[in-house]
Amino acid sequence: MENFKEVFESQYTWIEGFMRNVRRFGQRNALIDPLSGREWTYKAINQEVNRLCNAFIKAGVKKGDVIMLQMLNCPEFVFAYVACHKMQCVCCPVNFRLSPGEMAWNVDDSKPAIIICCESKCKEVNNALQNTKHKPSCVIGLISDSTDGIIAYNDFIKDASADEPVITTPYNIYDETVRLYTSGTTGRPKGVCITSINEVLSAHDIMIHFPMSSRDITMNTTPWFHRGGLHCAGPCPALYAGASMVIMGKFDALMALKYVYRYKITFIVGVPTVLEELADRQEQGGYDLSSLTGIVTMGSPLERAACIRYQKVLTPNIYNGYGTTETLWNTFLRPFDLPDNAGSAGRSCVDDDVRVVKIYEDRRTEPEDLAAQDGVDVGEVIISSPAKSPFLYHDNPSETERKYYKNFIYTNDLATWDEDGYITIVGRKDDMIISSGENIYPAEVESVLNLHDKVKDCIVTSVPDKVRGQLVTAYVVPNDDSITAEELDEYCKQSPEIANFKRPRFYRFVRQIPFNATGKKLHVKIKETALQDWKNGLLEKI
Repeated sequence: MENFKEVFESQYTWIEGFMRNVRRFGQRNALIDPLSGREWTYKAINQEVNRLCNAFIKAGVKKGDVIMLQMLNCPEFVFAYVACHKMQCVCCPVNFRLSPGEMAWNVDDSKPAIIICCESKCKEVNNALQNTKHKPSCVIGLISDSTDGIIAYNDFIKDASADEPVITTPYNIYDETVRLYTSGTTGRPKGVCITSINEVLSAHDIMIHFPMSSRDITMNTTPWFHRGGLHCAGPCPALYAGASMVIMGKFDALMALKYVYRYKITFIVGVPTVLEELADRQEQGGYDLSSLTGIVTMGSPLERAACIRYQKVLTPNIYNGYGTTETLWNTFLRPFDLPDNAGSAGRSCVDDDVRVVKIYEDRRTEPEDLAAQDGVDVGEVIISSPAKSPFLYHDNPSETERKYYKNFIYTNDLATWDEDGYITIVGRKDDMIISSGENIYPAEVESVLNLHDKVKDCIVTSVPDKVRGQLVTAYVVPNDDSITAEELDEYCKQSPEIANFKRPRFYRFVRQIPFNATGKKLHVKIKETALQDWKNGLLEKI
């Protein structure tokens, strides 16, 4: 058994999985960049990775060092991700939309040895570094020439060998390989440490649930800096499975549809708003999407009407996953679950234990203290995902202690579940509206409003009220500009899906609502907006 333990822990790593594909699929296309017209086989990717590794070694990078990436999806992102695995470094992709101040916080938290950034971010990275205690040894930019303290990527690897780098320390499945930051909507972002075995088993999870194989060609329309981007059809599962990837740096619905036909893409991954744009464009153009095996969405639930539309317009094979940065996805809806279970988040994935537990104001709920499985009783979602979660945050024991308990992560998401284990998210603890002593969950009001033919999308929050405490407030993106607040109010009064006290008392019609990069509605932001709009008399009262 000791021999098994030693072999398993040193060789069952993500990088060994990639190298197996280099050996057996060396001449197979692995990466396609439509913007530049460039393509790379597995052998060619490995050569680019080796150049970067050998350049890292020359720059003094060592095992355990953090390499921070701030860039759009691009070939160099893939090379850096694989190089970090091979070098036994920590790949730390961060949101390319961060302000210099936010970037500075991440730099001081993770202390990267090197930062690699897109050309458009070079100036902001330099601005960020003016306000950090930690200074990386160098900043590498995807620019044509080295300038202003930024080393051009091609200059950095110019003289580096494409031979395998000399790695003298053994690999281990428990080594941290990736560090991702939570979105930070409720406070400072938390660094989520992901190990090599977490990445291997995350890839396996994708391969099971799609399923994905070496015959697939994937395209992720969402950024790789978050868990759903990197680990769902992104570099982690695609390169581990021996599949091919088409790069989309910035989402464009028309180009996405054209790429599906041109490259015979089998899986697209995107948030629900992406699917909405794809469906709009497909109805206008009618592109050949026959190669698609499926479209996978995450970030927020799919409502029934939207699901039926996507199945009709795009592909019958729609998938929907729910999870966290810490745990990837943990419940899943497959095509055979839809549209009947649309609106729910699905039920537990193969290796996960997802529960809805009761909520107490004065103590943390035990994992066995379950909410009633009646589709009505609201509780908190907790997740045990031993395969995909490291069960800790980087250098943050207090948050680790607060969020993790008895091998479960307490998500702060509120939900109901039924006797079959299907979970329906109704909101977050922070977003819950209390009006006249009644609990109202934004998601349930949003789902009713979105059923109206003239509503494209909406987000629900609250404003203060002296009598009731809070009043439900809806921001609506119209599908038809003739829509009125009075019409929606009457619709809610007549709807059997919503109690009268839950209907919105204020409306505002807008062209867009705020989402984060993972497609989740930013209720914390809209609440701030609503308060200002209320004070300025911009809300329409019913």
